[in-house]
Amino acid sequence: MRVLAAMSGGVDSSVAAALLLEAGHDVVGVTMRLWEGDVEGTCCSVAEIDDARRVAQQLGIDHWVFRFTDDFEERVVQPYAAAHAAGLTPNPCIECNRHVKFDRLLRRASQLGFDAVATGHHARIRRDSDGSMHLLRGADPAKDQSYV
Repeated sequence: MRVLAAMSGGVDSSVAAALLLEAGHDVVGVTMRLWEGDVEGTCCSVAEIDDARRVAQQLGIDHWVFRFTDDFEERVVQPYAAAHAAGLTPNPCIECNRHVKFDRLLRRASQLGFDAVATGHHARIRRDSDGSMHLLRGADPAKDQSYV
């Protein structure tokens, strides 16, 4: 199976890529460039891209960078700023995952002929006999990311 592994450079996504490779899959790592600035400690920074690239090199897999800055600005930053200005406290990660990581990335992977996309997110997936899939809480409640 040809798998596009979303890699942040962190342990979870790196282990996911390594396990897929170990299982015999054809794995390509990808990191999404979401922001033009480079602020250390932010999601998808240049440092994270460099970390992911180093991990991919150690695993012996290709590493690509997808630039989704326009999508991120339109689908995450602008709605976040508007909600914040209205006195709300939105979680930008939820919208980023919905519109960028799990929509835009899946579409790009499909266009490039990948069979699947993998991440290091802590959640479980249940597949029913009718083929429907359900996102469930992660096994470790302290690391659960099913809400995003």
